Amino acid sequence: MKLILYLFVIISLLTAPNSSAQTSSFDKVKFFEDTSTINATITTDMSKIFRKKDKNGVEFPAEFSTILPDGKTIDEPIILTVRGHFRREKCFLTPLTIDFKDKKTSVFKPLGSLKLVSQCYTSEIGEKYLLSEFVAYKIYNLLTDMSFRVRLLNLKLADSTGKRKAITEYAFLMEDIKNVAKRNNCTYLKAKIDPRSTNNHQMLMTCIFEYMIGNTDFGVFANHNTRLLLSKTDSANRPFIVPYDFDFSGFVNTNYSIPDPNLDITDVRTRLYRGFPQPIEVVNGVVDIFKKQKDSIYALINNFYLLSLKSRKELTDYLDDFFKLINNPSKVKYTFIQNARSE
Repeated sequence: MKLILYLFVIISLLTAPNSSAQTSSFDKVKFFEDTSTINATITTDMSKIFRKKDKNGVEFPAEFSTILPDGKTIDEPIILTVRGHFRREKCFLTPLTIDFKDKKTSVFKPLGSLKLVSQCYTSEIGEKYLLSEFVAYKIYNLLTDMSFRVRLLNLKLADSTGKRKAITEYAFLMEDIKNVAKRNNCTYLKAKIDPRSTNNHQMLMTCIFEYMIGNTDFGVFANHNTRLLLSKTDSANRPFIVPYDFDFSGFVNTNYSIPDPNLDITDVRTRLYRGFPQPIEVVNGVVDIFKKQKDSIYALINNFYLLSLKSRKELTDYLDDFFKLINNPSKVKYTFIQNARSE
């Protein structure tokens, strides 16, 4: 009798639903590799968010609903957290972070904590800005794996109280930095370091990319719109830099973006290199990566039909000057070495 009871217990354990197995089947890497747009709904008390958007870190309960490509319906409790600085004060909807509440049964648990980047304005121009910034992230993905992956949403914001009319607009989810680290066999490093102490190749990649899109709104020592990764396999390696937040770039060209008054430029469309000088062979090696990816970058923009033909042309026109410059050796030397930062 004891043997029968023992076998019954073993069989029950083996056949019982395993919530961790259910969540582990979700592929967080493929989620961000998928280029399709997700139709999703976030339902929450919108009035509370609007009232408390000036309080960083405030949490709000909500529901996240969508249908996955395999037809599976997702309707999960989430926590929305107020984040950000400038956009929180300027934009219609404060920047938010999504955290899936039920960690044991959530299908999206492997995604970690995701930044939700939404339109600053609920208008056509707000949509253009959002989609242009999304493209900037996708361009950087072409250049390096040390980059945040993003997934576009056609997002419906529904008010749980029924007092506010639902809003549907584009938004995108940003990959969790810990997952960026894992993809690259690194750990996320929380530290403040001199930019000259970072990995030379990756720092140069970041600075030339920021120059290409006309963005000066970043700073390594202050952890301003940058994150650091540290290799798990090379203890002597310097930290890798990973940039984000490109809405102040000349590429996106928002009507609220302004350069730092301490810089010698009057508008964000004027490019200014913010990197330190490196040997010409290192510079040329990184510049060659941009040259090799030029056709892919232009194809990415020209095939992104959610942006109008006029908007796509504006983006490629802005990049034209950059690619002309990097095909001129003397201008490469002047811009990225002779005219680089000294302090």
